[in-house]
Amino acid sequence: MAGATQKRRQEVLRAIVADYISSQEPVGSKALLERHKLNVSSATIRNDMAVLESEGYIMSQHASSGRIPTQKAYRLFVDSLNEVKPLSQAERSAILNFLEGGVDLEDVLRRSVQLLSQITRQAAVVQLPNLKVSRVKHCEVVLLSPVRLLLVLITDSGRVDQRNVELTQVCGPEQVAKLKDVLNRALDGKTLTDASVSLADLADPTHKEIFVEPEIQSHVLRCATVLIETLVEQPNDRLILAGASNLTRVARDFPQGLPSILEALEEQVVVLKLLANVQDLGHVSVLIGEENEDDQLAQTSVVATGYGSQGETLGGLGVVGPTYMDYSGTMSKVLAVAQYVSRVLGGK
Repeated sequence: MAGATQKRRQEVLRAIVADYISSQEPVGSKALLERHKLNVSSATIRNDMAVLESEGYIMSQHASSGRIPTQKAYRLFVDSLNEVKPLSQAERSAILNFLEGGVDLEDVLRRSVQLLSQITRQAAVVQLPNLKVSRVKHCEVVLLSPVRLLLVLITDSGRVDQRNVELTQVCGPEQVAKLKDVLNRALDGKTLTDASVSLADLADPTHKEIFVEPEIQSHVLRCATVLIETLVEQPNDRLILAGASNLTRVARDFPQGLPSILEALEEQVVVLKLLANVQDLGHVSVLIGEENEDDQLAQTSVVATGYGSQGETLGGLGVVGPTYMDYSGTMSKVLAVAQYVSRVLGGK
């Protein structure tokens, strides 16, 4: 009997959470009986609600009002989800078509957070790729003038960096071809950290592994210097944020105030710490309220996952919103966008 009673109370709690997520209004016993087939009396429901309140799953804002879920209730609700809501084929097609329109990696990621903020109506964040797993795919060299080159560095994660190089000596088309060959032999397939070492070696006149003709030695030195500066930058410390204004719709639901939440979202180190916990592709992480380490986000929930290419996680993306968000729907949308970002990156 005790097991049956516990199961019923879990059903009552799930119903309260679902109704509050839907309406953001306190839920009473009468409303529960009207909306859900619980097959018990109103007295039983009131008793169950009293027990749930004593156990810290629900609370009342006013003496005569209905009850609202606590963060403890949302955690139990999320943990009990057997599956997230599947997206319709139309939704999936719309996501993929929108993301495939991106011209490069950063554009794809910018589109992903714009889309995610629109379809979840929350604030969305994405981390630019983690440099540790990126490898150089190609370095293109373009002659802009006899004393100026354009270097285009492309990684296997889809990152594209362009840098102008001012030369100390005149350079012609034949020298450009030789320069391109030398640079790609030094960089091809290397991680960005190893690539920086190779470039430093290349700039050393005593280095013998890759032959550098004297006529392009000064050009190699200038290009290596510029590329090293590009490679040692930390773009994985950059975030793209979209839809922060969505949180103004629910500002009243943040007792500690919306400004502190917006400030936390702007502080990259806070969000990067959150996204650092979502390194498994295909797994959605949900942090509810005080589960967030940063006090400024203690009134929010964060739903996030990783995106990547060829089985490697390149970064994280997710949404930040109120604790009463539609968890099942939000989790499915975050996961779908991450999967399609991964598909687009894999196809580029």
